[in-house]
Amino acid sequence: MNSLVLAVVGVAMMIAGYLLYSRYLSTRVFKLSASFRTPSHELEDGVDFVPTNKFVLWGHHFTSVAGAAPIVGPAVAVIWGWLPAFLWVTLGTVFFAGMHDLGTLWASVRHRGQSIGSLSARFIGARGSRLFLVVIFLLLLMVNAAFAVVIAGLLVSTPTAVIPTWGALVVAVLIGQAIYRLKWSLPLVSVIGVVALYGLILVGDAVPVALPESVLGLSPEAFWIVILFVYAAIASMLPVWVLLQPRDYINGLQLFIALGLLYGSVLLFRPEIVAPAINTNVPEGTPGLMPLLFVTIACGAISGFHGIVASGTSSKQLDKETDARFVGYFGAVGEGLLALGAIIATTAGFRTLADWEAVYSAFNEGGVGAFVDGGGAILNAGLGIPTSLSATILATTAVLFAATTMDTGVRLQRFVVQEIGLIVNVRLGTAAATLIVLVVCLGLTFSAGADGSGGMILWPLFGTTNQLMAGLSLAILAVMLMRKRRPVLPIMIPLLFVLFVSVYALVIQLRGFLADGNWLLLALDVIILIAAVWVIIESAIALHRARGSEPEEDEEDLEVTAGEGRAE
Repeated sequence: MNSLVLAVVGVAMMIAGYLLYSRYLSTRVFKLSASFRTPSHELEDGVDFVPTNKFVLWGHHFTSVAGAAPIVGPAVAVIWGWLPAFLWVTLGTVFFAGMHDLGTLWASVRHRGQSIGSLSARFIGARGSRLFLVVIFLLLLMVNAAFAVVIAGLLVSTPTAVIPTWGALVVAVLIGQAIYRLKWSLPLVSVIGVVALYGLILVGDAVPVALPESVLGLSPEAFWIVILFVYAAIASMLPVWVLLQPRDYINGLQLFIALGLLYGSVLLFRPEIVAPAINTNVPEGTPGLMPLLFVTIACGAISGFHGIVASGTSSKQLDKETDARFVGYFGAVGEGLLALGAIIATTAGFRTLADWEAVYSAFNEGGVGAFVDGGGAILNAGLGIPTSLSATILATTAVLFAATTMDTGVRLQRFVVQEIGLIVNVRLGTAAATLIVLVVCLGLTFSAGADGSGGMILWPLFGTTNQLMAGLSLAILAVMLMRKRRPVLPIMIPLLFVLFVSVYALVIQLRGFLADGNWLLLALDVIILIAAVWVIIESAIALHRARGSEPEEDEEDLEVTAGEGRAE
């Protein structure tokens, strides 16, 4: 199979999904209204609630939900062959992820920017919502700790990415000032920002920054982890327009340029895929494809983390409700394109099948490294970009995306801590809640030693927890739509499938953790499984009640028509 066929078919499917299916969802299912007064206007505070240009907000949403996961997941999952990964990424993006991201964004906007956890109390019930918050907290803890380890590893293994990684923060702050203070046009700011960022990449490639073996008594990886968490904590408390929005926007542009280079190289070089379509010769110890494929590839097909971002930060910045189609659905398409690029890079970026099998000699052996090496080889062969510079571009892309996800994750985890505080009648300020998040994340990251490897302890549960979160978010959407007598089938099919594979995967992992004597993961798996079953039961009850209730008047739509424009 030639990789060009895979690229053309995959890109065409995702574009068709945006042009056709997202239009149906926007007009018939969610009924987006341009005249609805969004929370960014109703509750504008200049910090979290800020009306934002849809292109800038798309950059924030896209880069926050993308991170390293749409690279890591597909780069690991191709061990089962490229065909299952390709089908799940393309079909999942069109019918699962795009709908989920658009829907959770709409649901939050229609309820004054409330998080998906808060919405669960209204539509699922108070008991279910508290378990919901537990799942959200654990998911964010996994993301923040693991991404810190991934970023630190890339900064050590690819020292040419250090200067562009940290220099991008300066560029982002200047872009924020140019947009909001100096009122420069967005196209001008975009061009200047991209040129500056790629200038930093060239400088980084020429001037690698490798830390000594010990920095302040810490290993290089541990030092970068501490710096990353301090940065994320500070960034999470700043007004979104100062750093969050402009950094994510310019990172989004940078990623699309990097993807353009990768897909352009595929077009010119047209490398053959050396990996098998269905791998029947998987290494010993590789788990079965079903259901692990569907939780290994989460971001890039459907991801519960997206709903947390959509309802946690993006809904508070949406200028017009109709922008949700571009921000939510097209944000999922952007991530799907990244996941598809990762599949191509890790299956066509090797000379022979033997070379590929040498990398995929065991489950979880692939990942960001395989993406950087394989993608770099394709860029070098297709466009003649030097191997070192190719690796710098792709490593910087992965680092910047993981970093944006990490500091957005810290901000979101702070929101969750504050919500939990209210449940126990403790009101926590921004600084206090952020400090709690910082202590918990750093505690987990260094729980296994000074090398920071503890950050990956919970990662085996990320996929199942993440997909479970997606299923629970879809349950909320289903209840909302059923109350309104809107079409619910586009939500129910993904809902049932995602809940089935996530609970199935939890049970399989439970047996594995028991056999390995991994008592920590075993205990957490049991807790998550109990929470999942409990919330599923609560959701089923809520759906049954919604089905038998009187049709809910769309009061907010009537108010918009009357010119009042209030949320429910």
